[in-house]
Amino acid sequence: MNQGKYVLSQLAEFISRYEFNKCVSRYKGNRWVKNFSCWDQFLALSFGQLSYQDSLRGIVVCINSQKEKLYHLGFSSVVARTTLARASEQRDWRIYRDFAEVLIRQAKILYCDDEALEQLSGACYVIDSSTIELCLNIFQWAKLKTVRAAIKLNLQLDLNGNLPAFFTFSSGKEPDMKFLDDITFEQGAYYIMDRGYIDYARLYSINQRGAFFVTRAKDNFAFRRLYSNEIDKKSGLRCDQVVMLTNYVSVKKYPEKLRRIKYFDKVTNHTYIFLTNDFNIAALTVAALYKNRWQVELFFKWIKQHLKIKAFWGRSANAVKTQICIAICTYLIVAIAKKELKIERNLYEILQILHVSLFVRMPINKLLSEFDQDCENDQNQNQACLFDF
Repeated sequence: MNQGKYVLSQLAEFISRYEFNKCVSRYKGNRWVKNFSCWDQFLALSFGQLSYQDSLRGIVVCINSQKEKLYHLGFSSVVARTTLARASEQRDWRIYRDFAEVLIRQAKILYCDDEALEQLSGACYVIDSSTIELCLNIFQWAKLKTVRAAIKLNLQLDLNGNLPAFFTFSSGKEPDMKFLDDITFEQGAYYIMDRGYIDYARLYSINQRGAFFVTRAKDNFAFRRLYSNEIDKKSGLRCDQVVMLTNYVSVKKYPEKLRRIKYFDKVTNHTYIFLTNDFNIAALTVAALYKNRWQVELFFKWIKQHLKIKAFWGRSANAVKTQICIAICTYLIVAIAKKELKIERNLYEILQILHVSLFVRMPINKLLSEFDQDCENDQNQNQACLFDF
């Protein structure tokens, strides 16, 4: 890496400008633009994410305080707050969603060897959503109830590296299960989800496409046992059954067999009942798969704490979606850089160091290796270690 480049511009080198420009051209993002391009917007908002800025004014003040460095940082002009705000309001947020998908494909190749469960041959994905609360007085387009507003981020998380694999937005009112209609299911892959996604027609569609699902049974689950498999109760298993649905409507939606597994967790002192369409893997593997579902909850918690998707930099739906997409892009860029440079630190430490080093002239791998690692017992590490790729 060039010794004379700033850290921010070094991070930008992990981005394919060709792919980025393709996304911009797809939605005519630079049409009628003279000075402040989509690339300038992306750099500015990514800087805001990495430097933990709370407002557009903070982003602009920090960037313009380094006017003599702007060209070397990748900016084509001085950044004005009104121009940045107008870009977030008017430029199609799908530019950055599509570019996030480009980064997802790039990261997936790098993390393909990080197996979630070694005994499984297929990919493992967790499906979940996070409701992002908004102020009703400001974000009236996201009205949920009389006194509430919210937007929902639907996410498919790849357990190989805990990386986003696919995401969409929906209103806070939309049922979670509708997200399943947007997913392209891979043959032989495992999809882990909670009870909010149980819709037997959609689950049958997953089964028909040669993919597997793991979920928890609802309390009113009506079934008929066909036969039971042998289990070892010392392992926590209580039963491993092959069942058929008995409810008339449910049978029409899912006419084939299901596997029902009851498991007692000694740690939580709670009994769980799982449903899956895979009849070959071990019952304990099904329980271990569902346990990994909490990775997506931790991902939502982590990204909200360490990237800026709580304090929004714009009021329109387009500005909010743009900010969330660029937050995910920033996360992926840092994850790609970590893998490409073979950095051993976890993502929390990397972001903390980058936060104070964006205007530093030093190779990133040297920067991250020279900091003392005595802070491993920091109180936040109980979250960060989950992202120790």
